[in-house]
Amino acid sequence: MKFSEFKLNETILDALFYMNFEEATEIQIKAIPTILDGKDLIGCAQTGTGKTAAFVLPTLNQIADAPSDGVQVLILCPTRELAIQIDQQIQGIAYFTNASCYPVYGGGDGVSWEAEADALKGGADIIVATPGRLMAHMARGYVKFDTVKHLILDEADRMLDIGFYDDIIKIIDALPAKRQSLMFSATMASKIRKLAKEILSEPEEISVAISKPADGVTQKVYLAHEEQKVALVRHILGDKDDFQAIIIFCSTKKKVEKLSRTLLQKGYACQGISSDYEQDAREEALRDFRSGKTRIMVATDVMSRGIDIKGIDLVINYDVPGDAEDYVHRIGRTARAKTEGMAVTLVCADDMFKFSKIEQLIDRELEKDQPPSELGEGPSWRGQSRGKSGSKGGGKNDRGPKQEKSRNAKDGKSDRKPPRNKKDGDQPKREKKKREPTEYRLIYDALPNPKKGKSAGSAMPEVKE
Repeated sequence: MKFSEFKLNETILDALFYMNFEEATEIQIKAIPTILDGKDLIGCAQTGTGKTAAFVLPTLNQIADAPSDGVQVLILCPTRELAIQIDQQIQGIAYFTNASCYPVYGGGDGVSWEAEADALKGGADIIVATPGRLMAHMARGYVKFDTVKHLILDEADRMLDIGFYDDIIKIIDALPAKRQSLMFSATMASKIRKLAKEILSEPEEISVAISKPADGVTQKVYLAHEEQKVALVRHILGDKDDFQAIIIFCSTKKKVEKLSRTLLQKGYACQGISSDYEQDAREEALRDFRSGKTRIMVATDVMSRGIDIKGIDLVINYDVPGDAEDYVHRIGRTARAKTEGMAVTLVCADDMFKFSKIEQLIDRELEKDQPPSELGEGPSWRGQSRGKSGSKGGGKNDRGPKQEKSRNAKDGKSDRKPPRNKKDGDQPKREKKKREPTEYRLIYDALPNPKKGKSAGSAMPEVKE
């Protein structure tokens, strides 16, 4: 379906034309008409399906049709990176309209705080904010939301995972009761449905490609011990000279630093990024990666959702994500917009159980390869067992062979030795001699003791001098 078939404002269509957007994605086809009709909506769609444009286009269209003063749209999202991405997409489409947008997120300086405050006082039509930063502004008492007509929660499941539930409810309580509310989530867990019941009114529900990797992703799996992973990453990169944009996801900030430092020493154009970096440094790293100055980005899970970087050739999961849903979002960075890409996952003994859950989720069993012979043999696959950390032999469930019971035990006879019988030649046991009581013991025993039935007046023994 083409965007021209929607009932969109001419200025919005002009913006889409100049941005070379023609065909709508499935989530856009399902969501845009519902949002244009003013209904509440809960949408379930994975990363890379075009869900941002699915709520940005109709919302901008409504602003263009009925302009007014003050903040009209509030968009809540879990991370500063996603806030920046949404703001950039809105800025591109809103260029042909009079609508203004401003992102509100942490990590800035005093100047950015003042600019955010001005926007929240009514200086912008659209606010894209992280809940924590927005709550800090609201505590100052100058935030005005009485003109808000549209509330949008993007990546709602991630916001709940981070712990923003209470903040979200407080923010929503400050909004007008009469509004359109939209909620988008990559998963449809019970906590999401609970939140939907609290903030949405008779919502339409749409679902697109829940927890399934894009068809264009080639998925490859290596079974590797933890100490083999760095060398294995270098092996994987060795024949990928034509891959210009590569993201490697690690589970910890320490691993990000170690791997990025190693790749830099080996001559790769590499940059690490994690929450330890200052906001300016993170934004600069992302700009360098988008522009092609940096070829390899090593990141924690902060980038696995919400970062719109197009043209990713390869995604490497250095560690298996703890949540099976996150696997889809991680590899969702490649093969976006129906292009082809590759995703490689390194699975150690500890991660096998988690990866088996991923295979159940995507309804597909992936082939597991061993590392190249020069790196040594990796662990054997045990999908349903939990491995022991760092063990090459297999781990917790790799117990040795069971001890066989003795033949007597198998026959129902006891293994205990029978008592020794006394033989005729055995020496008899020596009897203990009884000690004669002392005179003082006799005196003590002769003392009256009602408990033992001895009365006073018993004869006392004579003590010899």
